[in-house]
Amino acid sequence: MNAKTADPTVPDQGRIVLLTTSHRVAPGLLSWPAWQALRTADRVLCADAAHPQLPYLREAGVRVDEAAPTAEELVAACAGGRTAVVVATGEGDPALTDGLARLAGSGRVAMPELELLPASYDLPGARLLDLGQVMDRIRLACPWSSRRTHKDLAKYAIEEAYELVEAIEDGDRDELREELGDVLLQVVFHARIAEEDPDAPFSVDDVAGTLVDKLIHRHPHVFGDETATTPEEVRAHWLRTKAAEKQRTSVTEGVPVGQPGLALAAKLHSRVRTAGLDVPLPTGEGIGYDLLALATRAEAEGTDPEAALRAAARAYRDAIRAVEG
Repeated sequence: MNAKTADPTVPDQGRIVLLTTSHRVAPGLLSWPAWQALRTADRVLCADAAHPQLPYLREAGVRVDEAAPTAEELVAACAGGRTAVVVATGEGDPALTDGLARLAGSGRVAMPELELLPASYDLPGARLLDLGQVMDRIRLACPWSSRRTHKDLAKYAIEEAYELVEAIEDGDRDELREELGDVLLQVVFHARIAEEDPDAPFSVDDVAGTLVDKLIHRHPHVFGDETATTPEEVRAHWLRTKAAEKQRTSVTEGVPVGQPGLALAAKLHSRVRTAGLDVPLPTGEGIGYDLLALATRAEAEGTDPEAALRAAARAYRDAIRAVEG
C-alpha cells in the first residue's frame, strides 16, 4: 500500500490499468497478474468491439464495456478508490494515453494511479509470424509477386547470398542485419509459393519442421546420449548422422556443380579428404588445372580459396581506386 492510500486525509483517486496484449500470442493466454486485475476491477473497458480478447474474457466471467471514454471521464470514473482496466486496442489507444499524460502534467487534476500492465508477451521469434502474414498479403495482392515461380526467384537467392557474404566480410552490422533479412525473404517467398503446388504443397512451417528434425538428429550430443567436447567430435557426429540419412553411393553426391569453380574444387577435395580416399588430381594443360591444384591445397591447409581470392580481389579493387584518385 502506498503513502497516498495509507493517509486517510488524502482522497483515494483509484487506479487505471492499461492492459496490453500481443496479437502474436493466442487470445486468452494472459498472465496471472492480468487475470487478477481483470477479475478485481470495478470496470473493464475496451474501445474495440472486435478485439480478439473479448470473447475469452466474457467466457471467463469478466464483464467488458465496449466504450472509449476520454481521459477526463476515465479519471472521474476512478474517483473514490475504484479501479478501471482498459483493454488496449492494437493501436494502443493513443488518444486516451495522451490525454492522461496531459492531465497528469497539468498539475490541476488529482490523478489515480496509472499502471501499464502487459498481459501477454512476444516470445523470441514472434516477428516471424508477422513476416508470414505480410508475405501472404503480398502474394495475394501484388501484381509482380503473385506471378513469381521458384525458377523466377532462383537468381535472387544467389545474389542475396553473395550480398550477405559481402556484409560479413565488410564487418558492417547494419548491413549484415539487412542482408540476413533479404536471405530470409527468399526462404519465406519460396515457401509461400510452395503452398500453392497442386501435387506436393508445403508451407514455411513444414520447412522449419524439417530443419528442426534435422538439427536435433544431427546433434545427439545436445539432444541425445552422445558426448562431444571438441569441435572435431561434433563434426564427426554430424558426418556420421548425415551419411546414415543420405546413404550416398559417392562422396560427390550432393555437391552442386553450379557453384563457383574454386568453391567446387575445395568442396570435392574436402569430401575426398574426409572419406580418406586416395584420388590423384587430374593433370592437363591450362590454367584450370593450376587453379584446381591451388584450390585443393588451400582446402587442405584450412583456407577457403573463394574467400582468399575475394580478399585479394578487394585489395586489387582498392589499388585501382587509389590510382584513379
